[in-house]
Amino acid sequence: MASNRPAPQAVYIPNDDDFGTYDDSFEEWNPTEDSVRPVRGRHRVHKKGGGLARSSTVLGVGVIAAVGAGGIATAQDGKPPVSLSMPDLPGMDTVADSLPEAKSLPGVGSLISDDAADSTVSAAAAAPLTAAGVSTADAEQGTTDAGEALRARIMQQAENQQDQADTVVRTAAEDAAVKKAAEEAATQQQAAQRDAKAEAAAKKKKEAEARKAKAEAERLAKLAKSYAIPTSSYTLTSHFGDAGAMWSSGHHTGLDFAAPTGTPLKAVHTGTVKEAGWAGAYGYRTVLELEDGTEVWYCHQSSLNVSAGQKVTTGEVIGRVGATGNVTGPHLHMEVHTPDGTGIDPLGWLQGKGLNP
Repeated sequence: MASNRPAPQAVYIPNDDDFGTYDDSFEEWNPTEDSVRPVRGRHRVHKKGGGLARSSTVLGVGVIAAVGAGGIATAQDGKPPVSLSMPDLPGMDTVADSLPEAKSLPGVGSLISDDAADSTVSAAAAAPLTAAGVSTADAEQGTTDAGEALRARIMQQAENQQDQADTVVRTAAEDAAVKKAAEEAATQQQAAQRDAKAEAAAKKKKEAEARKAKAEAERLAKLAKSYAIPTSSYTLTSHFGDAGAMWSSGHHTGLDFAAPTGTPLKAVHTGTVKEAGWAGAYGYRTVLELEDGTEVWYCHQSSLNVSAGQKVTTGEVIGRVGATGNVTGPHLHMEVHTPDGTGIDPLGWLQGKGLNP
């Protein structure tokens, strides 16, 4: 730090009557304005009746505050602390009494505790700044540096936050897996239910079809008991719809049962004889009308056993096989007509009644 230039000393002038001696009662001999130059950069201190100068008072307060702080700003460079001392100045007691308590100074009172904690304050004051902020847990773990302790706490906090984030992600993944498994289970259950319903429906349909087939079989069996094939010892030679020049219509209109002449012809079902006699190309013909209006024609007979208006029952003999009319040999030409007169296939009609010629 630069210092101010010292004030010039006054010129020494000896007395005439006492040459060579110095009268110390005079500091200067007739000082003038030119001989005393103003001093720049320094305080000119004027003493007042035994008291301290103003600058000395400020210095004293600063020293006391520094001493009260307990040397907290200790450097860690290995240098010993510099001790400060106060000169024994007049009026020091008065100044000390007028100074405030160190505890009331800003930033200082919190560093000073009661007598019971003097040892703690001393230890804290003697501790280096790098140990500030080191907790008891850090000290137990061997950490004595404040920066390292802060770094460890930050890293621990980061790890905790990462663990929490990982836990959230893991929980979300587990929840998603559980939800997906539940959805798959629900889908499988629904598919199983659909399959079960489809299987039950198929089984029910199959059972219904079986019941229907059984009922139809029973119906046909019952019909078979009430219907009969018109002759026996026969061979089917021509079928309904066969084409040929031998038929005037160009196709066959009935079903031919070839059998020896005189083979008995039976009523296929209970009914009434509508016609019995000669019918031209059909030879001797019997027309049997059933209860529902269906007509069954028996043609080319060699003889007739019934007459018109006669009631007959199933299996009753109504005539004989012959070769009368337009024929090439003995046979029964059988035709079936619906109530409106339409000719249908006799073979299909007999099969519908449970018969298999």
